[in-house]
Amino acid sequence: MRPRALLLTLLLVAGFWFVTERADWNLKKIIQPLSASGKLWSDPVTAHGSGLSADEQNNIDIYKNNRLATVNITSVVYQQNFFFQVYPAKGIGSGFIINEDGMIITNNHVISGSRNVTVTLSDSDKKQYTATVLGIDRRNDLAILKINAGRKLPFVRLGNSDGIQVGQKVLAIGNPFALEGTLTTGIISSLGRSLQNEDGTELEGLIQTDAAINPGNSGGPLLDSSGYVIGINTAIYGSQTASGEAGSIGIGFAMPINRAKEKLEEYRTTGKISHPVLGVSKAFLVQGDLADALNMPTSGGLLIQGIDDGSPAEAAGLRGPNRSVIVGGRYQLGIGGDLIIAIDGNPVDGQDALRKALNRKKPGETMVLTIYRGSRTMKVTVTLGSAPEAL
Repeated sequence: MRPRALLLTLLLVAGFWFVTERADWNLKKIIQPLSASGKLWSDPVTAHGSGLSADEQNNIDIYKNNRLATVNITSVVYQQNFFFQVYPAKGIGSGFIINEDGMIITNNHVISGSRNVTVTLSDSDKKQYTATVLGIDRRNDLAILKINAGRKLPFVRLGNSDGIQVGQKVLAIGNPFALEGTLTTGIISSLGRSLQNEDGTELEGLIQTDAAINPGNSGGPLLDSSGYVIGINTAIYGSQTASGEAGSIGIGFAMPINRAKEKLEEYRTTGKISHPVLGVSKAFLVQGDLADALNMPTSGGLLIQGIDDGSPAEAAGLRGPNRSVIVGGRYQLGIGGDLIIAIDGNPVDGQDALRKALNRKKPGETMVLTIYRGSRTMKVTVTLGSAPEAL
């Protein structure tokens, strides 16, 4: 073999030996600490104490401080099946205790139509109590309950929902799908949302959040990063699960807590929760060609079909129909009464305009109705009455 070829061969062998030995040495250096300690995993090089960030610790503290005050609510509603047989149907929701005496806030739809409302506490005993319904507010999907536990109970603290902002952190506690004591976190996604409730009423001014809210969360607290309740988890947009229930897709809604605080103050001072009463029992939207045929403004309005006896509407001089006509060969329509064309200066824009306006009022406040009567327009001021919500 030539000297040059021999030298090249020796260099290649030496290089191979160096690379393999170094690789083996590095491998031993990696494996040795694990085999020496007897562990099958590696630990952080630097100790991090508890390993919790400030935000994680905040979540934990808020959960610990409010979990026991969040309760499970079970209601029983009697329904009819296809064969007209009556059977009990159980509904599950959440609620939260607001004082040590056992007063609880939840959604009205959680207990609506129920003859039996049971509250289960979140402590280790899971003791159950039959709740008394103190009052409801359908337009804000609110219910106030009371249990008598015979002892002081843990309670949440109510915050101020007027100053909340899009982007701030929120936390929801509840019992989604009967999984009690579940915490989810997110942010406020938007404010002032409107949503149609399951009974057809429109819920206005809702808080939108991406904190996961699912069936069973209804009535539970939505808390800010200081641990104060700023909303009542109320509804979701969701996709259908295998069981037919809606699951969270990151769009949930909560009723601002200040609405509940107003009703709590009303209950404290009057012993009841009431809603404003106008006394127009029915009104029909008339516009366009139909309005023109009835010699009314084509822009239209709500044609009054009935006035309740002794109501604020009657006291203010509003008039109902004095005769009727058949519309479209099928519908009977009362005419001769007042046509409401504006409410508090806002033109009537739909069949539910009067209901929406009432939802923004309180008993004792006034409502200015612009009406068309005969061939002239006039304004009528009505002082709204008060009536307790029927359970």
